[in-house]
Amino acid sequence: MKNIAIIGGGFAGTMTAVNLIEKAERPFSLVIFSDEKSLNKGIAYNPYSKKHLLNVITAKMSAFADLPDHFLDWVSESESFANIDKPLLANSFLPRYLYGEYLNAIWQKTLSKAEQKGIRVEINNLPVEKLTVRDEHILLNFAVNQELVADYCVIATGNQIPGNPQIKNTDFFQSNNYYRNPWDISSVSGLKDDQAILIIGNGLTMVDTVIGLLENNFKGKIYSLSPNGFNILPHRNNAFKYGKMVEEIYEGISLTELAEILQKHCKLFSSFGLSPEPVIDSLRPYTQQIWQNFSLEDKTTFMKEFRHSWGNVRHRIPPNIFDKMQNLIKQERLFVKAGKIIDLSEHEEQIKISYFDFQEKNPTTLTVARVINCTGPETDLLKIENHFLKTASLEGLITQDQLKLGIVTDLNDYRIFSADGRKYPNLFTLGSNLKGELWESTAVNELREQASRLGEIISQEIFAIN
Repeated sequence: MKNIAIIGGGFAGTMTAVNLIEKAERPFSLVIFSDEKSLNKGIAYNPYSKKHLLNVITAKMSAFADLPDHFLDWVSESESFANIDKPLLANSFLPRYLYGEYLNAIWQKTLSKAEQKGIRVEINNLPVEKLTVRDEHILLNFAVNQELVADYCVIATGNQIPGNPQIKNTDFFQSNNYYRNPWDISSVSGLKDDQAILIIGNGLTMVDTVIGLLENNFKGKIYSLSPNGFNILPHRNNAFKYGKMVEEIYEGISLTELAEILQKHCKLFSSFGLSPEPVIDSLRPYTQQIWQNFSLEDKTTFMKEFRHSWGNVRHRIPPNIFDKMQNLIKQERLFVKAGKIIDLSEHEEQIKISYFDFQEKNPTTLTVARVINCTGPETDLLKIENHFLKTASLEGLITQDQLKLGIVTDLNDYRIFSADGRKYPNLFTLGSNLKGELWESTAVNELREQASRLGEIISQEIFAIN
């Protein structure tokens, strides 16, 4: 009986397991390394707040590419939404915790199917501490003197917590008033109304954090600081499909040429009084291939000059959440700053923020009681403390892409390359670990395709007739 290990039990890990079990022709052993809280849901779909919403409409959130209405049908059949018009549900932004329940429902059905097929499934709550490739097996150490020997291993670790900002006083990171993990409820609780807080970053996680603070009845001032200010757009024109721009996209297009074409079509939309989101959405099916064809120079330029603006137009928020954020700014409860942090220091539980204000064009300071890091997931494996991927990278078992966005992998079969260029026959990855290879590799529509394909690849090998 073959032993398969999946490290990570979020969407990518869960759906890889679902596809493996679905395609299984005979019994095998499956161990998923995931803490109980994150199983099936990961970070994204296990929010501390029921007011955190999906940023994609229900109709586009099926966990199965070949069953596009699967999530919509599941929601429609639930008691809470049974009397709601289905087209309304299809175009709604539902709570993220609900999507976590949906994934758990899929998993429970899959467990029943695994039992019928004689497949042994184990959830190991202990974190993997070290990964070793030995002959034809993968060894996973997860506690003192405990190891698992796997025939196949899938690394589905998902997003890491944010990296610390670059400041002079690194001792600050030990402060009890610095919260590096913005997805933990402790980051938004226990504050007094006369206090002020700083959120580093102005993306989707910042928005979730603000919602969490309000839900915890925080009435103090919220400052948000990033190099680009707050430019997140709301979802508009969801039903508008635009196809004219992609006619100008060709294989091997350079970043400069692509930027010119995008700008031309966005200006066209503006001239008709329309927001340009459909222009960006029309590019979505082609972004992975475009990224793969970019030169390293183009990719580097994109990361330096276009990454933030791309994120602003790509990762949009529900209109009602956008309106709430704008109202908070008007009420002078949320203050958005464009600037760069110079240093952070704490004295008697008061934190002094030294930063360069891009608008005022001079250095300035700000005093708050708490700092919450919402800068986005750390992608450089060497900056992740106490993690098996850092150790594996240092030992040359795996290697990062040149931009340090993910793990070097063969996209044809998701097999990982070692530092010396060898491709492992039994070590795979998917999801956010493919960001360096694909750029867009974290949304449901990409993850479900990868999980399905990876399940098929592994199944074909372990169930092949010799």
